[in-house]
Amino acid sequence: MTHYLLSVHGPAEMEEFGGYPSREAMEQSFADTGRFNDQLKADGYWVFAGGLQSATTATLVDGQGETPVVTDGPYLETKEYIAGFWVIDAPDLDVALKLAAEGSKACRGVVEVRPFDGLA
Repeated sequence: MTHYLLSVHGPAEMEEFGGYPSREAMEQSFADTGRFNDQLKADGYWVFAGGLQSATTATLVDGQGETPVVTDGPYLETKEYIAGFWVIDAPDLDVALKLAAEGSKACRGVVEVRPFDGLA
């Protein structure tokens, strides 16, 4: 089995209901995502998942020099940021892509799939 990161991308600028058109759409997405999470756990794919606060809350730490430099983030200026993620354990990329499609439908966002390098 291989670990995959399924990252959900969302808008940098949040409206009243995040990236959703209404409170109802937001609540339905949260409920659908909760069911998806429960299914990942039941099927043994679940490793970890979480939603992230706005990218404006990010803090950058550059410890490459003699003294670490700490600045307000985000690291990249872009129209979309990672809003949340799943780490799953799947037998192959085909299964990871199938699960990403289900997660995308549940959370109503684009999901990027990346395998971990396996060196850890």
